[in-house]
Order: sequence, then structure tokens, then C-alpha cells
Amino acid sequence: MGHTILNKKFKFRSVFISDIHLGFHGCNADLLLSFLRHVECEYLYLVGDIIDIWSLKRKRYWPQNHNNVVRTILGKAKHDTKVIYVPGNHDELLKTYNDMVFGNITINTKHIHTTVNGKKYLITHGDEFDQVVKYSKWLAKVGSKLYDWLLSFNSLVTKVRNFFKLNHWSLSAFIKYRVKNAVSYIGSYEEALAYTAQKNDVDGIICGHIHHPEVSIIKNIEYCNCGDWVESCTALIEDFDGSIKLIEWGDLIEMQDQKKQDYVDGRTA
Repeated sequence: MGHTILNKKFKFRSVFISDIHLGFHGCNADLLLSFLRHVECEYLYLVGDIIDIWSLKRKRYWPQNHNNVVRTILGKAKHDTKVIYVPGNHDELLKTYNDMVFGNITINTKHIHTTVNGKKYLITHGDEFDQVVKYSKWLAKVGSKLYDWLLSFNSLVTKVRNFFKLNHWSLSAFIKYRVKNAVSYIGSYEEALAYTAQKNDVDGIICGHIHHPEVSIIKNIEYCNCGDWVESCTALIEDFDGSIKLIEWGDLIEMQDQKKQDYVDGRTA
């Protein structure tokens, strides 16, 4: 992976991750494993597109590190972590199992999470707010294929950067966030979810789907997007004071590496 292993555990009340895309070659499973193994929490929310069934239907791809992610999550579910799976569009087959429990993991198509300080957050993947997915599934899948091609180049860039021990950076995210239509779409998506949160009389909404990590206030609603583990490699966490924060795991590892290097440099100066 090109990074030093962290030597500490991070404890949070809740962790929210989305858009892992297990079964897709662009999934950053090693970075996710590093995150899961260094985090302890009471609640773990899987906010959709955890398993990329669309991709698996096109091509069978399931390396050992993807299996290790599943085993790690099941291990947490077995040992005092409440795991709730809110399916998305790439794993929509699981929506038919609403309110069922498999391996100590509860499947809910939607869920209300209450923080330690009493705030309520609606948890949804967010695909139902994407008009392309909702009304033109064939078009969404064509778009998904084009996106896969872009991420193939992204995987090459990641391998090169890891070889030179550079921090995580996504070519596909860099391009996407500089395309005017994409920026406009993200803004419309965020407003639609904030409006839904208002209608549901909650304090905020936690989602994924668009691979754009964000924590912001929109019309007095706290909009929180987990990001993904293909491009951004981010997660949302609830601290023990009830606050929701965004973690960029690759950057956190890079900071830890730099602190260690500064210590070595200072000691040997």
C-alpha cells in the first residue's frame, strides 16, 4: 500500500461508510482494511453499494482482500458492534430483505440514527434521488461502464503513487470535480436530500452514492455524505459528544507517517 501501519486504535461511537464496491477492481480494499482494523465503534453503518453486484454480473472479480473486508465486518458484528446495512443501487437485490438479519447484520432500506446528544439523522444511500438511476437504469449502467474505464486509469495511477510511497490521490475524482455539469449535479443532489430530511423532521441526513464526501449545513439541515472507498477513501464518524465528522483515511495515515519521520529526523539531527 506504500504506507506505514498505524500503531493506535481510534474509538468512535458510530462509523458510517458507503460505496465500497467490493467485486469491482477499483475498490481500495487494502486501505479500507487498514481503516476497519484500526477503528472500534458501537455502531457501524454500511450506507449502500458495499457489494458491487452490477460489476460482478459483468465480470467475476473477488480477490482475497475483498474477502478479508467481509470477514472483518462480520467479526465486528459478532463482537459488540451493531452493524446496519442500508443497500444502494449497486446492491439493490438486498433491498428485498428489509428488516432481516444475516450474520448479526441488520438490513434496513432506510434508518433513523440518534446520536448521543439526541440529534436524529435519516440514513439512506441516496440512489432514489438520482433521476438517472431512478428512471433510466440502462443509461445508469452505461454510465457505470464508462466510469469503470476511467477508474482503470485511476488504478494505474494509484499503483504508481503507492510504489513511490506517495499519499492517496484520485485521478477520477480530480476530473469529476472540475466538470461543470458534475458540480451542478452534486449541488442539486445535496439540496434534494436536505429537503427530504426536512420533510422527515430530522436534524440531518447521512448518505453516499455520488462519491463526494461532504459535511455541510443546507437549509438548517446537516448534510453528511460518507464519500467512498474507490476515489476519496473517506468515512463519517460520530464522536462521543454526538458530533459528526469526516475522516480522510489516506491523509490521516500520511500525517502519521510524517510525524514519525519528523521524530526520526529530530532524533538523528
